[in-house]
Amino acid sequence: MKYVDTKVVFREVPDEVTLAINISNCPVKCPGCHSSYLAQDIGEPLDFDVLKKLIDNNPGITCVSFMGGDAQRELVGEFSRKLKQCYPGLKTCWYSGRDLEQAKINFDTLDFVKVGPFIDEYGPLDSPTTNQRFYAISHNGKESELIDWTHRFQKTTL
Repeated sequence: MKYVDTKVVFREVPDEVTLAINISNCPVKCPGCHSSYLAQDIGEPLDFDVLKKLIDNNPGITCVSFMGGDAQRELVGEFSRKLKQCYPGLKTCWYSGRDLEQAKINFDTLDFVKVGPFIDEYGPLDSPTTNQRFYAISHNGKESELIDWTHRFQKTTL
């Protein structure tokens, strides 16, 4: 797995200060993707030691989001599991370009997930017609429960 860059962001995960890690080699290749350069096999290798350095160099973050990683989704889950062990209280998120059924990841390791390919005619998460979905993941029972938070990205008018 390789990453291209990181940014501390405030809109990708509601109510969180998020370290967004842009993962390259995306196999989905959505037409009109705002980050189409991430379809290329570019960037620096991302292993757990590098991931820890990225987190340690960004004090104050409350969440880490893997922006992509569809080519190695099992590794996204493994990184998330290890982060939970090393940084109790740090939340994890995965932005996948696949539909929920195609994502095939163990949601037990995540706190949030965005699923769905970008389809220009439906718009991004802040569009009322978006096909993409953003879920908070509750771990209160034996199985993880996905709670649709897509509405939290939508603009409301007064």
